[in-house]
Amino acid sequence: MSRSILLIEDQPYDAELTLRALRELGLDEDVMHLRDGAEALRYLFQDASDHGTPPKLILLDLKLPKVSGLEVLEALKSDERTHCIPVIALTSSQEQQDLTRCYDLGVNSYVVKPVDFEQFTETVQRIGRYWTSTNQTVC
Repeated sequence: MSRSILLIEDQPYDAELTLRALRELGLDEDVMHLRDGAEALRYLFQDASDHGTPPKLILLDLKLPKVSGLEVLEALKSDERTHCIPVIALTSSQEQQDLTRCYDLGVNSYVVKPVDFEQFTETVQRIGRYWTSTNQTVC
């Protein structure tokens, strides 16, 4: 089954907050949650034919186990099948090198996760609304 949003997040609390924020927008049924970079690459490339159309949006944490978010981003943006899927780095990293590397690799947006619950919810909802309703892609 194809999902509109792919959430790649290893931290259970952050994943739950993200899913809750998307649920409030009515988007939670359209979310596939994966917990590490290796699982994400397998889902997007090896098992792709099982899912139908690719996601409309990928929310990607950078600090993932097994395969880092930067490696996932690099694979996505260098592959013809996935290069045009919008990828939002939704991360706790405020490191300049991560920001620079993400944009060098083709990330569409870099968002530092707010620590405040309400700000986090509002941020995720703004991302969800824009990238699933307003933005248009060629993928």
